[in-house]
Amino acid sequence: MEMQKGSSVGNIAKDLGLAITGLSDREVLIVGRGRTQYFTLNIKSGHLYPTERVDREQICGQKQTCLLNFEIIVEEKMKVFGVEVEITDINDNEPRFQEDELEFRISELASVGTRYSLEGAQDPDLGTNSVQGYYLSSNKHFSLDVQTGADGDEYVELVLEKSLDREEQDVHDLILTATDGGDPVRSGTAQIRVIVLDANDNTPVFSQPVYKVNVLENVPVGSLLLTVNATDPDEAINSEVTYSLRKMKDKASQIFQVDSKTGEISTVGNLDYEEAASYEMEVQAKDVGDLSARSKVLIAVIDINDNAPEITVTSVIKSVSEDSPPGTVIALIHLHDRDSGENGEVTCSIPRNIPFRLQKSFDNYYSLVSDRALDREQVSDYNVTITATDRGTPPLSSTTTILVQLSDINDNAPIFSQTSYTLYITENNPRGTSVSSLKANDPDSEENARVTYSITGTQIQEAPLPSSISINSETGALYALRSFDYEQFREIRFQVQAQDGGSPPLSSNVSVTLFILDQNDNSPHILHPSFPTDGSTGVELAPRSSEPGYLVTKVVAVDADSGQNAWLSYQLLKATEPGLFSVGLHSGEIRTARSFVDKDALKQSLVVLVKDNGQPPLSATATVTVVVADSIPEILSDLSSLSAPADPQSSLTLYLVIAVASVSCLFFTFILVLLALRLRRWRNSQLFDSSSVTFSGVPVSQFVGIDGVRAFLHSCSHEVSLTTDSRKSQCIQSALNYSNRPIDEKKEGLLIAENLRNNEGNDALGPVSFLYLLF
Repeated sequence: MEMQKGSSVGNIAKDLGLAITGLSDREVLIVGRGRTQYFTLNIKSGHLYPTERVDREQICGQKQTCLLNFEIIVEEKMKVFGVEVEITDINDNEPRFQEDELEFRISELASVGTRYSLEGAQDPDLGTNSVQGYYLSSNKHFSLDVQTGADGDEYVELVLEKSLDREEQDVHDLILTATDGGDPVRSGTAQIRVIVLDANDNTPVFSQPVYKVNVLENVPVGSLLLTVNATDPDEAINSEVTYSLRKMKDKASQIFQVDSKTGEISTVGNLDYEEAASYEMEVQAKDVGDLSARSKVLIAVIDINDNAPEITVTSVIKSVSEDSPPGTVIALIHLHDRDSGENGEVTCSIPRNIPFRLQKSFDNYYSLVSDRALDREQVSDYNVTITATDRGTPPLSSTTTILVQLSDINDNAPIFSQTSYTLYITENNPRGTSVSSLKANDPDSEENARVTYSITGTQIQEAPLPSSISINSETGALYALRSFDYEQFREIRFQVQAQDGGSPPLSSNVSVTLFILDQNDNSPHILHPSFPTDGSTGVELAPRSSEPGYLVTKVVAVDADSGQNAWLSYQLLKATEPGLFSVGLHSGEIRTARSFVDKDALKQSLVVLVKDNGQPPLSATATVTVVVADSIPEILSDLSSLSAPADPQSSLTLYLVIAVASVSCLFFTFILVLLALRLRRWRNSQLFDSSSVTFSGVPVSQFVGIDGVRAFLHSCSHEVSLTTDSRKSQCIQSALNYSNRPIDEKKEGLLIAENLRNNEGNDALGPVSFLYLLF
C-alpha cells in the first residue's frame, strides 16, 4: 500500500533465502527500471524500505493494478532476482470539484423538471475510495439527480423541482457535496449560485450526440481536429452558445482545447500513439441562461497514411453527340496508390447528379460511360469530378476533372416568346411604318439555332396580305406596306412562321392580330336638317304660345369615326334673337328658352355647331330657320306681306297667293274632319286600349292636338303654277305617309319656300310658291 518514507515493505533477505550476516560483503545492489529509485535495502535487517513517500496516484494514475518492478543483484554469486511490489490504494485523497464555485443563470420561465448538468467531482483514489455519492443542501426549488451511463460514468444533474419567481427571490445559493467510500469518509464541496433571469426557455442542441474523429499522431500543434455545433432556437443574446470541455483527465486537458465561440476543437500539445490511443471527453454547450447540452467526443489516434491515390486519364473523347445512347464510353481512367494494405485499396466515385457512371474495366481501370439520355439544350457541358479514395485511416483522396462537351443536333423547333400576339397601329400611318418585332428562340446552337421569319395565313378583303404587311426574315420586324383606314377595316389576322436552319429544318407558327386604331379624320355629317336639293330653304314652325322648353326641332348628325372621336356635342353658334332658343349639348334638341314676345321677328335663323370629341376636334354647322306663328293663315298672311312686291301692277300675284291660301284652308278643314271620324272609330274599337296604345319612334312635332287627343297626321304637299296669258292654273295634291320613316328623316313643322321672279318684257310668271305641310 501507499507508505511514508521509512516504512518497511518486507524482508527481502528472508524471501530470497539470503543470510542476513555478511550481506554487506556480498554487495547486494538494487537496480530500478525507472528514473526514480523508490526503495532501498537495509543490509543489517534485510528489510526493504521506501526511499520517499510512495503515492499510487502519482505513480500509476487510474490503473487498477499498480506494480513497481526492480532487480536485486547479488554480485558475489552473480545472481539477479526480480522483485515486483504491488502498491495498493488508501483513501488519502478527498473528492474535488474542478470549480469550487458554480454559477447558473436560469430563466424564471424554466419548466419544472428542467435539468442542468453539473461537473462531477474527481477523486484520484480507486474503488470505494473514489467518489460514491453527491448531496445537495436543502432547497425547495432544486434537487439532485445522479445517473450512471452505459459506460459506468456518473452524470450529476441539478433538477428544477419548483417554478422560479425572480420577483420573489432572484438568487439561490446551494452547496453541492461529493463524498467517497473510504474510512474515514472524505468529502469535497462546491458552491452553486443560481441567478434567476427572465425567459430563456430553449436549451442548446448539438447536431449529433457523439462526435468521432481520427487523428494522425504527427499532426502539428494547433491543428483543427473537428468542429462541434450546437444551436439554440432562442433569439439575440439568448441564442449565443459557449462551448467548454468536460470530464477530461489531466493529460487530456493539456493536449486539447475548444474555442468557446466557434466550437472548434484543436490541439495545444503533441499526440503520442504509444501513450494513448484514444481520448474521450464531453463538450458542453451553454447559453447565457445557463441552459446547457452535452455531447461526447471520441478522438482516435492512428498511424500515418501519407500517400494519396493517383488518377491517370489514359484517353478521353473531346465531344459527345447529345443523341448518344446510354452506355457510350467517354473516358478511360487508371488508379494507383503507392501505399499497401488497406491504405492502398482505392475506390473511385463521381457525383450522383450527372448522367454518367463509372464502370470497372480491368484491375484498377475504370470507364466513364453515359448513364441516360443527354440533352445539350439543358446542359451543354459537364465538369465530371472523379474522386479516388483509399481505405486508410483516415482515408486520403485525390480528384481530377474531365470536361465532357455535348455536340448539338437539330432537335428543337423555334419557340415564340408568346403563344399569340396582339399588335396595334394607328390609321393613316406612313408606308413602311414599323409595327412591332416578333422573337422566336431556338435552344439549339449555330446553324440549328439560326431562325428565319415569314408571313403565312389569310388575306384582308381590300388588298392581298403581302401588299399590306411584310416581315424582316432575319430580325422578325413587322412593317406596314400601306396606309390603313380604320373606316375600311379594323383588324388583320395572319400567322408568322419561324424556321431554323437545321437539316431537316424545324418550324413553328404563331397567330398575330393587328388592330387598326382610329384617328379623328372624319367631320360630323348632318342628317337633319338635310340640305335642300330643289333650291328651297327648310323652315321649322314654333307657335307664339309656346312655353319655355318647347321642342322646336332636333339636329341629327353622325360621325364615321369611333370611340370618343365619334362623341358629338351641339351648341348654338349664331341666332337672330340671342337667348330665345337653346340647344341640348348632347341631344341636339332645339328648344325655346323663353316665351315669345311681340317684338320677336317672325323668321328666326339659327346656326348650330356640331363638334366631335377628337384631338383636334372636327366640326360641321347646320342652319335652321324657325317661323313663329300660331296658325297657317297667319303664316301665309305674314309671308304674303313679306314676299309681295310694292309694285301696284303686281296685284295679280296677290290674288294668286290668296287663292293658294284658300285652297290650303279647305284642305286643312278636310283633314280635321277626317281625323275626327277616325278618332271616333278608334275610341269605339276594342282592338285598341287607350292605356296600351303607344307610338314609339314618332317625334312629338308630328302630332296635332284635337280635343285633347293626339293623333298622327299624314303630310301633304301642294304645287301651284299660274300664268297671265293662258289664264290656266295647275294644282297638284299629294299625301305621303311618314309613319314608317326613321326619326331622323321625318320633318317637323312647316317647310315653306318662295321663289318670286319679275321678268320685264316677259308676261309669263314662274312658279309662285310651294307649300309643304308636315305634321
